[in-house]
Amino acid sequence: MAKKSRKDRKKTATKQNVTKQSLGEQNVKPEEKLENAGVEAQETEAVIEAKDIGEETETARKEEEAAKKEEAEKAEEAAKKAAEEEAAAKKAAEEEAAKKAAEEEAAAKKAAEEEAAKKAAEEAAAKKAAEEAEKKALSRATFERRFVKHLDELKWLYMELYGNSSMFAELSDNLYRFYEERNEELKEIDLKREDYPDWYKQNDMLGMMFYIDNFGGNMKGVEDKLEYLEKSNVNYVHLMPFLDTVEGRSDGGYAVADFRKVQEKLGTMEDLESLTAACHKKNINVCMDFVMNHTSEDHEWAKKARQGIGEYMSRYFFFDNYSIPAEYEKTVPQVFPTTAPGNFTWLADAEHFVMTTFYPYQWDLNYKNPRVFNEMMYNFLYLANKGIDIIRIDAVPYIWKELNTSCRNLKQVHTIVRMMRMISEIVCPSVLLLGEVVMEPEKVVPYFGTVEKPECHMLYNVTTMATTWHTVATRDVGLLRQQLDIVNSLPKEYVFLNYLRCHDDIGWGLDYASLEKEGLRERPHKQYLNDYFQGYVGDSTSRGELYNADPVTGDARFCGTTASMCGIEKAGFEQDEEAMEKAIDKDIMLHAYMFMQSGIPVLYSGDEIGQVNDYTYKENPNKAEDSRYIHRGAMQWDLVQNIKDPESVESRVFRRLGQLEEIRKSEKVFVSYADTWTIETWEAGVLSIGRYYEGEKLIGLFNFSEYDKTAWINEDDGMYVDLISGKEMEARGVNIPAFGFYYLKKKDVL
Repeated sequence: MAKKSRKDRKKTATKQNVTKQSLGEQNVKPEEKLENAGVEAQETEAVIEAKDIGEETETARKEEEAAKKEEAEKAEEAAKKAAEEEAAAKKAAEEEAAKKAAEEEAAAKKAAEEEAAKKAAEEAAAKKAAEEAEKKALSRATFERRFVKHLDELKWLYMELYGNSSMFAELSDNLYRFYEERNEELKEIDLKREDYPDWYKQNDMLGMMFYIDNFGGNMKGVEDKLEYLEKSNVNYVHLMPFLDTVEGRSDGGYAVADFRKVQEKLGTMEDLESLTAACHKKNINVCMDFVMNHTSEDHEWAKKARQGIGEYMSRYFFFDNYSIPAEYEKTVPQVFPTTAPGNFTWLADAEHFVMTTFYPYQWDLNYKNPRVFNEMMYNFLYLANKGIDIIRIDAVPYIWKELNTSCRNLKQVHTIVRMMRMISEIVCPSVLLLGEVVMEPEKVVPYFGTVEKPECHMLYNVTTMATTWHTVATRDVGLLRQQLDIVNSLPKEYVFLNYLRCHDDIGWGLDYASLEKEGLRERPHKQYLNDYFQGYVGDSTSRGELYNADPVTGDARFCGTTASMCGIEKAGFEQDEEAMEKAIDKDIMLHAYMFMQSGIPVLYSGDEIGQVNDYTYKENPNKAEDSRYIHRGAMQWDLVQNIKDPESVESRVFRRLGQLEEIRKSEKVFVSYADTWTIETWEAGVLSIGRYYEGEKLIGLFNFSEYDKTAWINEDDGMYVDLISGKEMEARGVNIPAFGFYYLKKKDVL
């Protein structure tokens, strides 16, 4: 309700008083009434005024109190707000300080971590650098150790041959360069094989040779076939020539146009490195051919020589007239008298003669020129660094030429091979040298060098191979036993590669001096052998063709696969199961005999499934004139599938060869350095070979005849167990079925 003003209250009070007065006038005199009314009015006014003053005072007091309270509340609110602001400010300051402190701590921690990481990285880098430096120092020390070991002899031989110290210095510098370029995996293999130098002489070694395109299409294709090689128990593959050559004048790849390029159809050097690395992971060793004697006429050197550039002409044998070539021809035999007669070729565009011992497009290198030797050694090391384990030196005896000699097997050849061996042992000691020397065992021995000064690690047992087939054709083991006795009498350090067939033809280079004592003269006997293996005489079941037949001398070489020469081709063509069984028996017996020889057995691709001759080569104009392609046919992978069928020819051959391979791997008596000898059987068609190593003895018996025979041996030292059948028997008067064999192991005496 609105508060009344003082004026309004006065009026109200006057009105009330008038009312009271009217009521009292009924008993009071008029004059009294007036006086009393005045007094009362004053009193009333005073009371009202006092009351109003009191009320105003109270109101003022209340308003003052309210104002004070409001001010106090405001002050309190302000104080509270100030306190809150102060608290907020303090909190913000504390948070900011904490945040800043945390940031500073984090920054300090991060800086410390970064410093620690930097320090750790520096320490790691320093450690790595120290390790690298130590590794490099050790690596350098390894090289120096090897180099110093051979330096005196290497320099002496080099200077004796060339008398050129600057060229020797260049060679020495490059040896270290090629050593440095050798990858760590290969260096690791080098060290392991240095510690175990007899690694290749063990009983688990089994080789296989093949042309890359025939086997896998290209190098990547071969890499895809490594599981098959493992299944075949192969741990050494010989890749037939794969370096750049020109189709139509390649001699099967032995006319090299570029030593640092792979034939494009086969792949690249990177593919080669990938293949060798994949092989090493499966413990398979890789072999390749190094053609030292000559280059292709398409080689860069030959092209420049043909242009008349003297530096390159001096790398070959060039003559501007025929007088000196004529002198050479008086004493140098011809390699291919019918297909490539003579040892020189006239170059009409260059108006010079050039020496070509083999084919006209293969120019002989002049190793009297130190530049030739150095550059060829660089090529050799370049290829070794691609992961090659075994390097086959092609046509070794031919690499040094001298007038008035046969230009074969000259002493300088041995100097060169010895230097190659030392260079290999300095740069890549895990690499083996395999020499292709086509001579009788006693004549190839110099190519092994000596125990103190070795040359080749291994040589082909070529003559024994040819004598083996002579034995097949004559059913008389006499000459073969004589050959084996010679091989077995050689130092055990010498390792031969034994094989039945390879990529090349069979030349009948037999010991005719011995054969003549038996009434077998050279020319008619060669004729008989060629007729026999073509299937013309002697109840032969063989099939094949001649190579380089000379109608004047009657000489010729023979070509064919193992299976075809054993009769598998003929039996298959005639669908004669009985003949097929005999042919397979002959094939397996020959392999069993080969495994028994001292050395490393090598198969030719396809032999493991009994693959026969391939006559399709005649449809190829680049191959039709070379009958060697009859046994260089492509691998028949469709036939490989047949090994799953136990009744198939492929399975019967593969399975039985596999059994022989497993026996060889499991019996330590098959190591290359075991004692080996032949035993008289008193039966012309039966060969017996004994092996002994660390208390274990094995007797092998092999019947080369199509009739059952008895081996009249008399080993009276106890009982034996045939490792093929498990049959226990005495090694006396052993009856052997046609084309049969036994592996008789002496039983342990308990």
